Amino acid sequence: MREILGRRRKLLFRRGGRSAQLGAALHYATEWQWPVLPGVGLRSAGRQPAGARLGLVERVTRRCSCPDPDCVVPGAHPFDPGLLAATTDARMVRWWWTNRPDAPVVLATGDRAPCAVSLPAVAGARALAALDHFGVRLGPVVATPTRWSLLVSPYGLPELGELLHSQDWVPSSLRFHGEGGYVVLPPSQIASGRVRWERPSASPKLSTSFEQGGPPSPAAPWLPKVATIVDALVTASTGTPDGGSRLAY
Repeated sequence: MREILGRRRKLLFRRGGRSAQLGAALHYATEWQWPVLPGVGLRSAGRQPAGARLGLVERVTRRCSCPDPDCVVPGAHPFDPGLLAATTDARMVRWWWTNRPDAPVVLATGDRAPCAVSLPAVAGARALAALDHFGVRLGPVVATPTRWSLLVSPYGLPELGELLHSQDWVPSSLRFHGEGGYVVLPPSQIASGRVRWERPSASPKLSTSFEQGGPPSPAAPWLPKVATIVDALVTASTGTPDGGSRLAY
């Protein structure tokens, strides 16, 4: 009997608590009307030496939970469910993250949802500095240790094609996340590290606590048009050593 009661208490505790990912996913879906779904996540891959020559201790390594042993974006992509399952339905969001509380939060980009342009982190810092210098208003910027993603208003392929056609050269490190694409949102954990906001929402209703890493504002973020930032992103990416051409997040 005690064992049964103990199990019930543990179950009630799990139901009563709420992971950071669930709270964020619910906010994106219900307050901002952004379609989200859980990413594939990570699993333990055992231990490996951190550096035999340096005499460092072993560390636990983590790899993608998908079947691909050579996955280039470990933990940072949809798998099951697939991208088309993305939703703003609170009941579905709760069910997903109640069963997988540590799953990354994935935004399905395009259609009525935000799109994004991503580039290597070093190039991203240069681009933001240039855009700030010229007084360009930016929307939210999502950062991983290796890549930054600038969220923009929805765009279509014809609009994007015209913008890119006007460029002399577009670096392979610059990627466009439109309809059929996705971006991993904070506070997800992926193989390269924690996903965070480099720039929070530019909404005038933005709460001070969100700027300090707390909960975001109920108001949906304002988003710039891709045409206002693409020149700076191309220039910054072109000047990045090695072009940042690897896909890894």
